[in-house]
This record gives sequence, C-alpha cells and structure tokens, in this order.
Amino acid sequence: MTSTRTSTDISPAPDAAVSTQATGRIGGDLVIETLSGLGATTVFGVPGQHALGLFDALRRSDLRYVGLRVENNAGFAADAYGRMTGTAAPLFLSTGPGALMSLAALQEAAAASAPVLAISSQVPLAGVGGGRHGYLHELRDQEAVFKGIVKSVHPVRTASQIPSAIAAAWESALTVPHGPVYVEIPQDVLLAPAAQPVVTTVEARPRALFPRPELVTAAAELLTRAERPVIVAGGGVVRADAAAELRALAEQVNAPVVCTFGGKGAFPWDHPLSLQSWLEDRHTTAFLEDADVLLVVGSGLGELSSNYHTFAPRGRVIHVEADAGKLEANHPALGLHADARLTLKAFADAVDKRADDGVADRVAEVLTAVRKRIDGQELTLEQEVLAAVRDALPPGAPSFWDMTILAYWAWSAWPGALHSAQGAGGLGYGFPAALGAAVADPTTPVLAVSGDGGALYSIAELATAKQQALDVTWLIVDDGGYGILREYMTDTFGDTEGTELTRPDFVALAESFGVPAVRTSPGALRDDLAAALATPGPSVVVLPALLRMFAPTHLG
Repeated sequence: MTSTRTSTDISPAPDAAVSTQATGRIGGDLVIETLSGLGATTVFGVPGQHALGLFDALRRSDLRYVGLRVENNAGFAADAYGRMTGTAAPLFLSTGPGALMSLAALQEAAAASAPVLAISSQVPLAGVGGGRHGYLHELRDQEAVFKGIVKSVHPVRTASQIPSAIAAAWESALTVPHGPVYVEIPQDVLLAPAAQPVVTTVEARPRALFPRPELVTAAAELLTRAERPVIVAGGGVVRADAAAELRALAEQVNAPVVCTFGGKGAFPWDHPLSLQSWLEDRHTTAFLEDADVLLVVGSGLGELSSNYHTFAPRGRVIHVEADAGKLEANHPALGLHADARLTLKAFADAVDKRADDGVADRVAEVLTAVRKRIDGQELTLEQEVLAAVRDALPPGAPSFWDMTILAYWAWSAWPGALHSAQGAGGLGYGFPAALGAAVADPTTPVLAVSGDGGALYSIAELATAKQQALDVTWLIVDDGGYGILREYMTDTFGDTEGTELTRPDFVALAESFGVPAVRTSPGALRDDLAAALATPGPSVVVLPALLRMFAPTHLG
C-alpha cells in the first residue's frame, strides 16, 4: 500500500534509494532478471513503499506491468492469467496491508490450482520477525500469514538468495497440482546494490507426476470388467489439458461422463456419453451412485461436486488426484496420486474395448428427467437470460463468473468451459479475472459476469480496464442486493437481514471512467451484449433483473 513517510519510519530515506540507482543494478533487478530468465512476460500488482525496488527494476525491463487498484483484484487477475496461459503469473505485493489484501485471491488460486507467483516486500531485515522496530506496515510474522494458504513459502534474506528462491517458487507453482506460491524479500535487500552478475540462466523444471504402473493395471482391470462404469471429470482434467485423453478413454469403455463445475469443458456437452454438469440434481446423483465402477479424475468430490455431501457411491471408486491431500478424502477408493492427463492416457492404453449398446439411452433418460424437473419450476426468465448470454458470446471467447445467481445456473447449464470463483467462493472474482484473461490473450473478447453486490468489490478496476484498453465486457445483473443470500435466508428463516443494498447507477459510473455502458432488458440482452463484445475495449452492460435459483434436490 502506498503511504507517506512519517517521523517514526526508520526505513531507508528516499535519497538512499536514489543513490543505489546511481550505482546501477539493485536487488530488485535480480528479481526481474530471474523472472525474465524463467520466461515471464507480464507482472501484476500494486506498488507500495517497501516494494519500490521491485518497481524501479521493472521500469528498466521488458516485462509488461499490469497495475490494478486493489491487491485482491490483482491476485484475481494473476489467477486468471495463470489459468489461461498455464504458466506462473508474477504478482508484486507490498508489505503488511498490501500483502494481506491479496489473501482472498490466493485462497481462490489455491482452491482452483492456479499458478500464481506472489512476490512481496518485507520491512528491512533488522525488523523481520519481531514487531520490535515499529516500521510502517510491520507484521510480527508476515511469512506465517501465507503458510496456511499458499502451496509453498520462499523467504529471502540476502540478494544472492533471490534467483534460487524465485526459481524454486516457479517450479513449485507449476508442479502438479499447480498453485500459488509466496516469495518474501526485505526492503533493504531489494534496494541494495547488486554485486551478483546479471542473471542469464535459470533452472526450474516442474516435476511430472506419473501414475504407478501397478495401480494403472488394477484400475484398468476394474474398468474393463465394469458393467456400469461412469466417469466424473473435475477441474484437474482441464488444468492438465486432458480433454482428448478423457474422451478417448470414455469412448473406449463406453462410460458416461459428468463434468464438475470446475471441470466444465473437459468433455463435449452434446456427446452421447455426456451427462453434462447437473450435479445439484438427484437424478444425476442417483445415476452416479448406481455405477459399479466410478472413475473420479481431478476432483476431490467436495461439497459442490457431491450434491452437498449427499452422494454415496455403492460401487468401486477409482480416484485420480494430483493433490495428495484430496486423495480419498471423502470416499474410500483405489487412489492414484498422479497427473490427470498422464493417467488417462495410461488407462486408455491398458483397458480393453467395452461394448454397451444401451448406454446412450440411459444418459438421455437422465438428462430428460433433469430437464423435466427444471421445466416444472417456472424458471423461464432465468433460462432465457442464460441462453441470451451464451448466444452473444463468440465461439472460443472465455467467460469469468462471480458468485451470483446467474453463475450458479451456469455451473449446471452452461454448455462448455467457464471460469468462476467456486473454488473458494469469494465475491469479486469475475471482472478482475477477466482482465487477467484479456492480458493473456488480447485476440479475443472476454466476458465477465457479476451481480450488483459482487460488482462493488471490483468496481475500481474499471480504471484498470480503461488504462490498459482491455477487451472485456462486464455484464452486471442488478437485483438490488445479495440475491443468492436473499434466497438462502428466505428459504431458511422466512425473512432476510443484510441482503438489500444501495448501489450506484452502474451505467453512469462506468461512463465516468470513460467506459461505454448500456442498460438493457432480458429481451434486448442478446443484442446489447453481442454489440458490446464486438466493440474493442472495455464496456459494461447492466441488466436489472430478479433471477431465482432452481430448487435443490439433494434433500430427498
């Protein structure tokens, strides 16, 4: 966080920083040189007093800096950049309040296995670890705050440690399961003259996680002998880029496939074997429970993927998971701690072709039952709005969704890939994440979807979108409050408290940032959204609408 110098601040004076510049490279240059050597091209972040050595070195580099207005939003942008590119996304943070503001974003990155490389400044070395010196932004143990969230922590205490620490963090972030990592460097180390030569060669080799051969053999025998095999494809399949291997295996053994909300896009929506993503439906849950062999790949079968822990498989479970902590965490299984793509390929090579002439009919019966249940709830508006959004989005254009009712619909009903914050479930993800995706691939428009409550978490990033000229269209569904919480409280208690919100005129607010905006209606949404997506640069579409969720079926 940027701050002014006070009489109690005993960090290096501004003229000290200037004098180090005159001598040439500083510790911050070692950071930048290492990132460049690892292949980084873009850095996200927010500057702050103790981190100025990073930004001074960044100024002398070829790396692109994408500055956001709030650290949490910068973390969401880095998360999306990592998801889209498959490489580690550097995130520059300052000490204390600036670092702490990133924690919710890093929790989402950890839950979704997004590779984010957070590099934070720290108070000068003499003040690290005690709260003794009264430095501005000082924490008693900043490193410890991150240990419970990120995948690994890499403290730096001398300039010579910088290249190795960053390389180790990079390798950790990109070794499956991907995830956020944390590097911490004191202010005086970043500002000190760099005695080391320019960093030219950096070694960082993410480790492959192969399945054990005897487990592949055992799993292949189960799948080959199965009478009613079913596959659950989670986000690990998407992250491993294993859609082709999943399809090959499913077709080899004639196994229906259901994609979790994080695994959407892993399997073709209209494939005869596709159960789509209706996981909050008892018809789907019952079908999965009836499988005599259930292959779960890249999912821990957590709350959202198990119909709120009501799912109780009766057959054998094969569980493939790169995160050892999630392996068999919710159901006993033949567990394979391995990468999804490598394991699916090994399975496809090991199983025999399995015939099942009636499988497509059984899949169609489940989807028909789901459709009949939804159609009986008078939810025409919700389905029309989701269809309008789907029709307006160009093929291949990515979408990023906040925690809002329309996103909850999309988890089940959106026909293909999407990105959302359902890993950790925090508000404010959609728009800053879309900005990160637009940085990753400027050749296609990006859609962000938020409710009015979630939109206010990231409204300041309209300034980022304008300054960076990012091609993101932001759909804000304005229902006057926290819509899903309104439904939960009404259903549970019969009344609400704290869910109704005063909000701005989003159209006028966007235009005050120089971002074109339009207020639309359900009937005009498709055309207005398509026009906004077709126009380069940022734009906002506001839809005043009160949407409802479909009724849950996990209670009976």
